Amino acid sequence: MTALDYPIYDADRHFYEPPEAFLRHLPKKFRNEFQYVEVRGRTKLAVGGILSDYIPNPTFDKVAAPGVHEKWYRAQNPDGLTLREMTGEPVPSSPAFNNGDAHLKIMDEQHIHGGLFIPTLASVIEERLSQRPEVIQALLHSVNEWTAEECGFARANRLFPVPMINLSDVDVACKELEFVLSKGARVIGIRPAPVTGLKGGRSMGFEEFDPFWARVNEAKIFVVLHVSDSGYDKIFQWWTAGGKGEFRPFEKDPFAEVLDWMGRPIADTLAAFICHGTFDRFPNLRVASLENGSSWLRPLLQRLDTTNHKMPKSFKRDPIETFREHVYVSPFYEDSVEDVIKMVGEDRVLFGSDWPHPEGLGNPMDFLKDIQSLSPAQTQKIMSTNLKNLLEGVR
Repeated sequence: MTALDYPIYDADRHFYEPPEAFLRHLPKKFRNEFQYVEVRGRTKLAVGGILSDYIPNPTFDKVAAPGVHEKWYRAQNPDGLTLREMTGEPVPSSPAFNNGDAHLKIMDEQHIHGGLFIPTLASVIEERLSQRPEVIQALLHSVNEWTAEECGFARANRLFPVPMINLSDVDVACKELEFVLSKGARVIGIRPAPVTGLKGGRSMGFEEFDPFWARVNEAKIFVVLHVSDSGYDKIFQWWTAGGKGEFRPFEKDPFAEVLDWMGRPIADTLAAFICHGTFDRFPNLRVASLENGSSWLRPLLQRLDTTNHKMPKSFKRDPIETFREHVYVSPFYEDSVEDVIKMVGEDRVLFGSDWPHPEGLGNPMDFLKDIQSLSPAQTQKIMSTNLKNLLEGVR
């Protein structure tokens, strides 16, 4: 047992999708758009007919060990090792990496009562098929249907998979939302990025998406905005004459890191919700930023505050108050949780371990070491109550 006398809720746990997650329910007409192919004796992924190295081993039969990159992200790298050198030898896949019951057993060992269960490889889809929304929708539906069959969306009322939905066609998005709600989903996931479409990107806060947000608002579920390939590597490409080709999250470039491919998408997405009035129209809507860290938070709040003073008639209420009412933030373990609390309040901070990803915590409860300065009441909210309330629809 953990020393804490309340159930722990982890907002950022993951599963590694096997090929059948994408292929079991994918219509035959789309099979050429998402293929597992052999290249020099290794299985690679071809998306839209183009080989992808976004995930080096898309079968996940071997993966980097959970938490093996922790020292990198804590900036504890005096020998200057590359991320690949820190990774070491891969480990064989485990049933807990994609099976609900096996994952629950690991959660018991880790003293975690409940948690979100978020897909991994699905994040490759939307950017690489941005001009093929019908393929995106079919692939995400396939994963959602496989998840419903293999795990359900509220396994033992403890493990809560996050179905991903694409907004390119609001009618199709509403249909997918109804499907996952009918299967018991307590949460949905949306990529933090402009909505893809044949006419280019647009804000998910535009009124054209109101039918979707109205149903989310009515259902009182919440929305996860988890880090993904949001297309912001284009900024790096602008500066480097084409740069390194396809975006690969685990191949680190110092310039790309400074450009902040992770923080900008989530900041822009939340700004769009606020500036385009989505939260004003749908007061029950709650969104959670997961695995985006918090380095983007202070600059965004400062910009919202400054803009409000320049253009006060553009907002129905103080945008900072709107943010603090509707947005939850899961800081990285290397972030200052105290600073995040000062900015958004202790009721809006979530614990997320990112297990079993290499950049996450190998032992999720080690997060307690990073928040020792907090009061017991604050710790309980972050480790338990805040996510529990979201899952139960408590406002």
